[in-house]
Amino acid sequence: MPTKLNKQALSLARRLVKDGKVRRDTRDDWSEHAPSAEQENTFIEKNGFAEFSHWHLGLDPDASEGTKGSVTFPFGDFKRIHRCAVISLQSRAAQHGHDDIADAARKLLEEIDAD
Repeated sequence: MPTKLNKQALSLARRLVKDGKVRRDTRDDWSEHAPSAEQENTFIEKNGFAEFSHWHLGLDPDASEGTKGSVTFPFGDFKRIHRCAVISLQSRAAQHGHDDIADAARKLLEEIDAD
C-alpha cells in the first residue's frame, strides 16, 4: 500500500507557516538541519510518538505502527518548518509517485514563499 498523506502533520505545517515559525533556508540545507536520531529519540521520549508523527507528511501503512519506519517526509526540527525540508520532500515524493504528498508540499512551499 502506498504512503499516505498525514493530514494532522499537514495541519501542523500550515499552522507553523501561519504563525511565522519558518526557517527560510535553501534547497540543500536539510541534510545539515534535519534532526539527528538522538534528537528524534529525545523528542519521542518527551512528547510521545504521536506528536513525533505530526512532523512527517507521510504515513507508511505497511510499516509497524508507532515506529520511525511508519513515518516519512519530515518537514521540520520540532520547533519550525524548514523550507529546505519541504523542497526535499516534495522532490522525493514526486519521484516515488506519492502525488498527494508532493502536491501538499508544493502548496506549503507556496505558502512559505508568499509570506
